Amino acid sequence: MKFSLYQECYKLGHKKIVWIAPLVLLVLMVITGYSIGYNQSRLLMATCYDAPDWIMLIIVVVGATTFSMEFQNKAILTLLYKAPNQVNVYLAKYLVMLGYVLLLHGIAIIFTLGLWGLPLNSRVPWSTIYLYHQPLWANMLTTAVVNVLTTLFIVSLVFLLSCLINSTAVVTSVSLLMVFMGQFISSSFLNVNRWASVLRWNPFNMINLTRQYYNYATYFDTSHLENFQLLIGTFSYTWLFVSLGYLIFRKKRF
Repeated sequence: MKFSLYQECYKLGHKKIVWIAPLVLLVLMVITGYSIGYNQSRLLMATCYDAPDWIMLIIVVVGATTFSMEFQNKAILTLLYKAPNQVNVYLAKYLVMLGYVLLLHGIAIIFTLGLWGLPLNSRVPWSTIYLYHQPLWANMLTTAVVNVLTTLFIVSLVFLLSCLINSTAVVTSVSLLMVFMGQFISSSFLNVNRWASVLRWNPFNMINLTRQYYNYATYFDTSHLENFQLLIGTFSYTWLFVSLGYLIFRKKRF
């Protein structure tokens, strides 16, 4: 496992997009700060200037290349030859992506602290009580933790698609469509009132976890699930997609 982790860290560290992504994240956060408005300071601070959505976008692009590119150029054969078993290769990729997800959220928090001092919005004290009767700094940290779980769910979905489809472009396109259109797809399912109590547990609904945390009133009407139920569903589907992805990866012919 150590060798597989080293290999994945080395490869990830040599991807240009990995180092460009934090700069892209900063630009998108600044644009969000200007576009949302001066009077939405608390929301901007609690969500790290909408960093959760931007991080998911970055992770989809980076995650899609983790498997698909190696399938296309047959580099996966070298990894499988050097690794003692396939599970080490698969889990190493997932763990390294987890590390990168945590890194991006840490960077987003640092950027938020820096942007707080700029005239993007009014300066609201971090001790101000906001969501769930908690101070803003607690809201920001909780949003980051919740979004780590949501993003890992996205990673498991991207890996599953990558094992099914060798094309990086197709995997990226389908994943982005699911991430940013999942809410509408889920809402369409839930319009079938007769089965709404069952269909509300569809995987597309789990993408709402982070957004519902910081905007409960709006997203509960869309998801029809409590925050804790969404959390359970996200954990369950993440485990399911990771398992299915590995089973497909193990049986895949290269």
